[in-house]
Amino acid sequence: MNWTVITRSIRWRLLLWIAFLLVFILAGLGVAAYEIHWSHHLELLDGQLRRQVVDVSSLFYMPPPPEVSGNFGPSPDGSFSGRGPGPSRNKPFPRAKEIAAKLPGLFQRGDVAGFYFVLWTRENTDVFEQSTNTPADVGRPLTAEGDTGTYVRTRGTFREAFHTTERGDSVLVGRSLVLEITEARHFAGWLFLGSLAALVFGLGGAWVIITRALQPVKTISSTAGRIAAGKLSERINVAETDGELGQLAAILNSTFARLEAAFAQQKQFTADAAHELRTPIAVLISEVQTTLAHERASAEYRESMSACLDTAQQMRRLTESLLELARLDAGQEIMRRDRLDLAVIARDCVKLIRPLAAARRLAIHGDFAPAETVGDADRLKQVVTNLLANAVRYNQDDGEIRIATHVEEGFAILTVADTGQGISAEDLPRVFERFYRGDKSRSGSGNSGLGLAIGKAIVAAHGGTITVASQLGRGTTFSIRLAI
Repeated sequence: MNWTVITRSIRWRLLLWIAFLLVFILAGLGVAAYEIHWSHHLELLDGQLRRQVVDVSSLFYMPPPPEVSGNFGPSPDGSFSGRGPGPSRNKPFPRAKEIAAKLPGLFQRGDVAGFYFVLWTRENTDVFEQSTNTPADVGRPLTAEGDTGTYVRTRGTFREAFHTTERGDSVLVGRSLVLEITEARHFAGWLFLGSLAALVFGLGGAWVIITRALQPVKTISSTAGRIAAGKLSERINVAETDGELGQLAAILNSTFARLEAAFAQQKQFTADAAHELRTPIAVLISEVQTTLAHERASAEYRESMSACLDTAQQMRRLTESLLELARLDAGQEIMRRDRLDLAVIARDCVKLIRPLAAARRLAIHGDFAPAETVGDADRLKQVVTNLLANAVRYNQDDGEIRIATHVEEGFAILTVADTGQGISAEDLPRVFERFYRGDKSRSGSGNSGLGLAIGKAIVAAHGGTITVASQLGRGTTFSIRLAI
């Protein structure tokens, strides 16, 4: 796998980020643990060194035994030897046997874990006394005059505590750090191995979790690919997804269902449009062929041309309706947002339809309460006029049409009811479908089956709804609801 694939992969980017965080955290914890471990050992050692300094200093000021005088040479046990001229030995100094008895660890030759001590007098910068295991390069610590504190220092691989007495004499006690350093290295090795194991375990767990988390994405992608290839009935298995991805899968399934329905509707729409256009074209061709088949009188030619004109106008109305629906579906129809009153629109539409209603002896009753809303008056008039025209077309002679407007629960409502033949329960859910005609409720000459579909699209573009209720033999009621 090359670097480009890794940088583009969500799985690898997440894994690299988690690896970076784990390395950073484990390194920080390891360094902190090592520092705590090392500091703890140094604190323990420093405590021991400070106690040894106190013990050696207390012995350093013990008066010499009465039998000791003059130059002080090596002690019988060879623990340490005096340095300097004989007169300096008349000053208080430690006694070897007492120190050996009180501090047995200070005199072990070749023991790297053993303590050593060095004594300097105020009058002489050379070593006054030292243990036999004292390193050769020990130097007298420099302190400010009068400073009697106890200090700790690290010198190479040695840890040393030193103290200056009130007289100005110096006492130093030290010990090699070889054992501590070796133990610290072992501890660092175990820390590294533990951190490496934690890193491998963490990355393995992260890989499993990320793979499991991204599996639904892979499922969604493969399903979408099959849908894109034409299998519109494919759906994502929501049972295999959890949490946010489950919600996404449900939304995508809903979207795919709408797409499938839209494709099916588009396919049906295309077939219906072709069928609707085929009929008038066939009529037009047949009429022209018949007219051209033999000579006719001028009156016959005029009658034939009139039939061709009617057919052409029918085709024009159909194509205009199709274009209008296409623009509404694409959101290309601009709807004005003017303040208007549905009552005014209803009155204007009734004036246009009243002559058609009078021809069939239909009574129109209006109840026009104010119902203000926002929208395109011309487009809403188109919808209401089509509803009234259908009420006239599918009504029974001497019947009634009732149109009313009112406000209810924050909506401006317009209803158109007739006393016609009604719509069957099987046809009612499909009356707003394009090119749909029921056997009874939507039959009739000149009807393309697009009027209600266009009306629904216009109302939807206003953010409203249009519904229908009907009973066979008792009439139909259409209701338009628009937000105030």
